[in-house]
Amino acid sequence: MSALIKPHSFFQFLLLVSLSILIVSCQSNSQEPFDVVITNGRVIDPETKLDEVLDVAIRKEKVVAIGSNLSGNAEKVIDASGLIVSPGFIDILSSDKPIKHAHTHKITDGVTTTMGMHGGPVDPVAYAHRFKESGALINYGRAVGHGSLRQAVGLYDGSIPANDDEIKAMVELADKAMKAGSAGIGFGINYTPGASYEEIFALFEIAAKNNAPCHLHARYKGNIFPGTMSLAVMEVVAMAAASGAQAQLAHLTSSTVGSAPLCLDLIEGAQERGTDVGYDFHVWSRNMTYIQSALYDEGWEERFGGITYDSIFLASTQERLTKERFFELRSVEGYTLVQTEFIPESEIIMAIKNPMGIISSDGAGLFSRAGHKAETGHPRSTGTFSRFLRKYIREQQVIPLSDAIARITLIPAQRLEKSVPAMKQKGRIQVGSDADITIFDFETITENASYQKPYEYSSGIKHVLVNGVQVIEDEEINMDASPGKWMKHENISQ
Repeated sequence: MSALIKPHSFFQFLLLVSLSILIVSCQSNSQEPFDVVITNGRVIDPETKLDEVLDVAIRKEKVVAIGSNLSGNAEKVIDASGLIVSPGFIDILSSDKPIKHAHTHKITDGVTTTMGMHGGPVDPVAYAHRFKESGALINYGRAVGHGSLRQAVGLYDGSIPANDDEIKAMVELADKAMKAGSAGIGFGINYTPGASYEEIFALFEIAAKNNAPCHLHARYKGNIFPGTMSLAVMEVVAMAAASGAQAQLAHLTSSTVGSAPLCLDLIEGAQERGTDVGYDFHVWSRNMTYIQSALYDEGWEERFGGITYDSIFLASTQERLTKERFFELRSVEGYTLVQTEFIPESEIIMAIKNPMGIISSDGAGLFSRAGHKAETGHPRSTGTFSRFLRKYIREQQVIPLSDAIARITLIPAQRLEKSVPAMKQKGRIQVGSDADITIFDFETITENASYQKPYEYSSGIKHVLVNGVQVIEDEEINMDASPGKWMKHENISQ
C-alpha cells in the first residue's frame, strides 16, 4: 500500500474506482450492440458447472454477457434451440499444417484450438508466421521437438545417444525456442531409443526453468516385461518429480496394450502426491506411423499385443500386409505410412472414465492440392471429437455429457495455461472468456471419416466461432475468415 494513501481513504479510493468502472461498463453495454448473440442453447461451462438454456452475447473477441433475452441488442443472432453451446474443443496433440484447407477438417469436428505438443521446429516464430500467412481458421501453437533438437545438433540416427556437448547444445536451443514462444518440449522417445536418460532429464530441467511442459511419446510400448509401457511411465514420473517439470503422456492408450491399469494408477498416484503428470489419447483402434520406424523393430508383434502382419494396413490404399509385403515396405527408404489395428476398446473406455483423461487426435488436418478427396491419412485427423461424443457419450454413455465436454475443453486448457497464459481464456464460456464456441446437435453429431475415407467431414457441428468470428454457419465453412491466433509460451515467472 502506498504511504501516500491512508487506510480509510485507500478503501474509499477503491470504491470510487470500482463505481467508475461499473458506470462505464453499464454505459458501454447499453450503447454498443452485441456483435453476436447465441440464443436458446444449452450452455455448458465445465469450470463453473453451468448447464442451462441461456443466451450468450459476444462483442469483438469476448463473451460479454450470459443470461436471458439478450438478442434485442444484437447485430447477428444464432438460434441454438435444441443444440449444445460448448467451449470450442481443444486438440492438445495435433500436427496441423499452415495450410488453410487443412484447418477445415478441424473446425468441422468442433476444434477451435490445436496444439502440436508432439513437437515442432526449433524456430517457433517462423512457424507461427507461416500459420498466420495461411489465413488460419484455428488457433495454433506448438512445442519444440526433441527430434528437431537432435537434428539441429547433427544427430539424425535415433539409435545413437547424444554426447555431453550435444546435450548442452540441445538445451540451449530448447531454451531459446521456449523463450521465443514454443509451448514446451515434445518427445518421441520410442522413435529415438538411443536417447539417454541424461539427455531426457537435461531437457526436462530446462522445460521446468521455463515453466513449460514436456509431452512424451514414451520410451516403450505394450506389456512385455521388462520394456513395458508401465516402465516408460515410471521414467516420465521420475523425470517430472526430479526436475519439477509438468509432464503429459501422449496418446497413452496407443501404447499401453494391456498395461493401462498400472499406467493409470502410476499417473494418478503421482498426481495425488504432487508430481504434475497427465495423459491424453484418441478413440480409434488403429495407430498410424511410418513402417521404417523403431516401433516395428524386432519383437513388434508381442509389443503390439500379439498381433501378426495382417493387422497392418498400408494407409494410402488400405492394403492388408503379408509378411513378405511388410519387409518389402520396411526396406524402402523414406516414410511409408501404415496403420496397425491393435488398440483395445476396453483400455479406451478405462481412459475415458478416469477424470484426468483428455481426448486428443494425434493427427493433422488433411489436405490435398490435387483435390479434396485425393488425400489419404487417418480419420483421427478429421473425426476424433465427433466420434468421442457419438460413440462413447451418446451411444455408450460412458460418462455424462458435461464431463465429456470438460475432457475436450477445460482440462486441456488447464494443462497448458501455466506455459501459455492465453489458454486461461480458452475452454470456458464465461463473461470475459474468449469467444471460441462450438454449437452442436448432440443427437446427430457423427464422424463420417473412416479408414477408407479419412477426409470426410463430421456432421452435427452446426456453428463454430473462433475469437468471435464465425467460421462455420449452419455447417457451411467460411473460408474468408482468418481469426486464428498463436498460442505462444510466455514465462510469466520471468
